[in-house]
Amino acid sequence: MRICSVVGARPQFVKAAPVSERLRDAHEEVLVHTGQHYDEALSSVFFEELDIPEPAYNLGVGSGSHAGQTAEMMRGIDEVLDAETPDVVLVYGDTNSTLAAALVAAKREPTLAHVEAGLRSDNWAMPEEVNRVLTDHCSDLCFAPAENAVDNLAAEGIREGVVVTGDVMYDAVLAVRERALDRSTILSELAVAPDEFVLATVHRAANTDDPRQLAAIIEGLAAVPEQVVVPVHPRTEAALREHGLRERAATELTLIDPVGYLDFLRLLEAASRVATDSGGVQKEAFYLDTPCVTLREETEWVETVEAGWNVLVGADPERIEAALTARIDMPPKPTLYGGGDAAERTVTALEEVAAQSGFR
Repeated sequence: MRICSVVGARPQFVKAAPVSERLRDAHEEVLVHTGQHYDEALSSVFFEELDIPEPAYNLGVGSGSHAGQTAEMMRGIDEVLDAETPDVVLVYGDTNSTLAAALVAAKREPTLAHVEAGLRSDNWAMPEEVNRVLTDHCSDLCFAPAENAVDNLAAEGIREGVVVTGDVMYDAVLAVRERALDRSTILSELAVAPDEFVLATVHRAANTDDPRQLAAIIEGLAAVPEQVVVPVHPRTEAALREHGLRERAATELTLIDPVGYLDFLRLLEAASRVATDSGGVQKEAFYLDTPCVTLREETEWVETVEAGWNVLVGADPERIEAALTARIDMPPKPTLYGGGDAAERTVTALEEVAAQSGFR
């Protein structure tokens, strides 16, 4: 079986790592990096730390408007599929890279498979919501991380080709958790002790592009008595400077450069809590037993909220402060996204389709 896997952003590198490892055991994978994340700290370091082979293609698209970026990706992916003629095109998550590959593959012969299908925030102002819904409706196979995702797909009439695999990001966390503990020196470098600091990440355009929202988030984080460590995404760095908030943030918070996956997992596991607007970090926090405060009004990972391990606070400084200073008394943690064998289930499902379709 010949699989063309398309990735482009940090969360996709993490998700692809365990799947690619299993695909390489018995199949031929052509890995395509769109270049959506091209900063060293957000791209190549993840390939190194997660033992992902160098991509066969790096399209080098970079940043741009949603339309321009997606169009450039589609052109490049179209040429790759012409050259490689894969049996399967495998896409992950909800980025512009995901949608670009889905739109190209949907008009071609290869089976289109979507890992992390069926998630819904019900907020159509989020570009990610548009990407994930359209990709699901283009896909031949929808690999759902949980039963709630299956229900979302069924509500939209998607019932064929749906497989519950669990979450491949859980596989990735389990695979490198001990490596992070052994190798990372980030805590000593920052002179922080476990359970004595809050970790925060802010990168979504809804928070960074609106100066009032970004200022409100900084205000809420600054009110926390504990040290707040913030790896600063390039988009956030630019926004802080543009909106005149960089000096205040640097004074009130501990701003650091983006870190690799091992260092980030070490910070996340050691933090007393995490404040984030990232979907991936919400799950990673859940897997590492770190209470999560989400800087959004909705989430696609609703199960973590229902389980009591995640609270939505938006960009409201009072709610942010309250959530990050409340007494920590977490409920028992349920098993929501499988047992760490999602990559194996994903590859098995692909093999079953391959057998039925006559390609191997």
